[in-house]
Amino acid sequence: MSRLVVVSNRVAPIRPGKVAAGGLAVGVYDALRQSGGIWFGWNGDVSASPRVQSETVGNITYVTLGLTKRDYDQYYRGFSNATLWPIFHYRIDLARYNREEYDGYRRVNAMLAEKLKPLLEPDDIIWIHDYHLIPFAEACRQLGIRNRIGFFLHIPFPPPEILTVIPPHNELLKTLCYYDLIGFQTETDRLAFQDYVTREVRGRIEEDGSLTAYGQNFRAGVYPIGVVPDEIAQLAEGYKGRTHPMRRASDQRRQTIVAVDRLDYSKGLVERFKAYESFLDKYPEHRNNVEFLQIAPTSRSDVRTYQHIREQLESQAGHLNGRLSDLDWTPLHYLNKSYDRRVLMGLFRQADIGFVTPLRDGMNLVAKEYVAAQNPEDPGVLVLSRFAGAARELTSALIVNPYDCIGMAEALDRALRMPLAERKDRYEHMMCAIRAADLDAWRDNFLRDLRSFVSRPTGPGK
Repeated sequence: MSRLVVVSNRVAPIRPGKVAAGGLAVGVYDALRQSGGIWFGWNGDVSASPRVQSETVGNITYVTLGLTKRDYDQYYRGFSNATLWPIFHYRIDLARYNREEYDGYRRVNAMLAEKLKPLLEPDDIIWIHDYHLIPFAEACRQLGIRNRIGFFLHIPFPPPEILTVIPPHNELLKTLCYYDLIGFQTETDRLAFQDYVTREVRGRIEEDGSLTAYGQNFRAGVYPIGVVPDEIAQLAEGYKGRTHPMRRASDQRRQTIVAVDRLDYSKGLVERFKAYESFLDKYPEHRNNVEFLQIAPTSRSDVRTYQHIREQLESQAGHLNGRLSDLDWTPLHYLNKSYDRRVLMGLFRQADIGFVTPLRDGMNLVAKEYVAAQNPEDPGVLVLSRFAGAARELTSALIVNPYDCIGMAEALDRALRMPLAERKDRYEHMMCAIRAADLDAWRDNFLRDLRSFVSRPTGPGK
């Protein structure tokens, strides 16, 4: 069986018995654990003279390298996170474009491809992950690498009207077409990409469903990333922490709402805090009977946009608690720190509501993790943004518009009052969807299609 070579922006070795943090790390680690192979990428270090490091843990070889300060500023902080991230999340107002940063983005992708080439064997399957590495396949092809190369985008793909805000959008999308297979989270994302290819560059859809553009033939598909529900249930059931995160002084159980997000403007935290305050104002009978736990580890703390959202949320949390708290009741617990995944799954199981309301998200695995962590005999309720990719599958959640604070407040009230029979029915329907599109299905379907794709000839008259 051919080796799997995974390339992602960030790589950190995972020890046997340890639990991966979530999202991309969980999916990639499980795929590699099944087949064995190489996980290649940046190790998070920024230094004047970065070097390649290699470490084998189990059947996975982690090959990592650092970045120079210039590369970090241009490739990572610059084009990846100041241009691509906001625009792919429909936030043109927060995006900036700098030619030197774009050049740095292309340069780092070329450098990474050069470092990877000596490690490859002829029958390796190469699987590239996420927006940091869009030009990676083109860089590989220019080096003479002929292996199968697939790309999976973990974030949304915007429609052409938004994507074309990026000045070198045509050049950037041309590099994406050097992949044999391009995977998206939802059909909406795939159609947006196909719309760009056919409208902007007059690409065409072939009879077999593949696409031809820029002289390349490739396939685009939908592969919604999933979770491992039995593993999550085991973690949740085995949590030996506090029996409930929040209690009254009388030890009587309060109903709880939980949300876990990376601190990012795409997650809708500002709107969520406003909705929760509107909920307590509109339904004062819930005061002193419910508490909201928001866990939001900081990320990209050296980027001003993220510093601003942290300041805004701290101000909102202070205002809400100062206005509504009582001697034995704090309505909002806002924590800027990370927790072990076992702890998070335990908190999910104990919470009455999972509050997942991003303004735009590729999938949002927290939504699936919350459902999978529930007690089947007494499950909680998922309140989910319609703009999360997970909303396409978890249709039995309470689907909300995160721009409608009153609508979210009404959903919280409905969730807290929902009878057990309805909660169980919704939970069972969502679990069916989660099991049908679990992490194994995501990995197996993508790699099957990548291995089986046969490129069509391209050129005049083809």
